[in-house]
Amino acid sequence: MTQTQVKQILASTLNLGPRADALTLSSPLLGAIPELDSMAVVGIITALEEHFGFTVYDDEISAESFETLGNLVAFVERKLNG
Repeated sequence: MTQTQVKQILASTLNLGPRADALTLSSPLLGAIPELDSMAVVGIITALEEHFGFTVYDDEISAESFETLGNLVAFVERKLNG
């Protein structure tokens, strides 16, 4: 469930269109999706905060969290589980 929601947020924020359908948990994000730059990361974090109702603090954000879709989903699940 979380994976689907995170994928939808990525697709919407980055305007990936049908390319988003091919994303799996092992799909690389940073460096692999040209639309995913530093400004897009801020937009994705904001969208995740609004959608899931949590707050992401600056010291929680790392490149590792955006390395793959699976890492990003794991980050969101950690936030949701406190």
